[in-house]
This record gives sequence, structure tokens and C-alpha cells, in this order.
Amino acid sequence: MFKRILLPVDGSSTSRTAIGKASGLAQAFQSTVTVIYVINPYAFSGVGTDFSYGQAQYLDAATAEAHDALAGATLVLEAAGVAVETSVVENHVIYRGILEAASAAGADLIVMGSHGRRGLDKLVLGSVAAQVLSHAHLPILVVRD
Repeated sequence: MFKRILLPVDGSSTSRTAIGKASGLAQAFQSTVTVIYVINPYAFSGVGTDFSYGQAQYLDAATAEAHDALAGATLVLEAAGVAVETSVVENHVIYRGILEAASAAGADLIVMGSHGRRGLDKLVLGSVAAQVLSHAHLPILVVRD
């Protein structure tokens, strides 16, 4: 039923829960899982001469965090016998990075975590999962802790 599952991760506990769900689905359907971590390359907003140094530091730290999250997901999925591909994606709009990666991977399902923010937190911080849900043209499984 699902041959290619896209699994966006961010290193959070909710993301780890989604890894487990994706693993179970991939085992059941003999799917390949493409694990991605989306980095916003323009998130650092330094000013003046320190900007370029700060930007480079930010990208280095974000890339290291991405590789750690991808390695953790890969470890879990490979231990379950699931075929895994990984990718660090850069996009200044996280949900667009997820949707573009889903298209590029030929995914027929996205499994992702939601932090379950409500009220003011949701208004201020937004919801990547909600944006993916409202713009995607394929099934989405949203996982919460």
C-alpha cells in the first residue's frame, strides 16, 4: 500500500515517536523510508560585520544537529530491517521543504510528529504539521506523544 514513506525529523521526543510509527508501517508494507531534516538556511538574523561569522556558525550547528537526528532515526529503522535513505534539506519555509522532499522522493505517505501546541503558543510558533496537512496532496500520519 505505502511503498515510500517520508519521515521528517527534528530530534524531539515527538519526532522519535513518529520514527517508531514509520518503522512499524514500513515493516508491514515493506516500504522504504526517506528520513529528512529541514534546515532554514536564513534563520540567523545577525547584523553588521558579525553576520557572516554568525551565519556560518549557525549553519554548522544546524547541520550537525540534522546529522545527529538522521543518524538516530537511521539506527532505529535499520535495526527493524527497514530500508532507509536520508537527506538534509534546506528551505526557508519548513513545510515547503517537507512537501518538496516528499515529491522528490516519490513518497506516498508522510509520517511526522506534531508538538500539539495550543492557544498562544500555536499562534506565535505556528504548526509545521498543520501547514503540511493543509498543503499536501498525499496521506499524512500525524503522531503526538
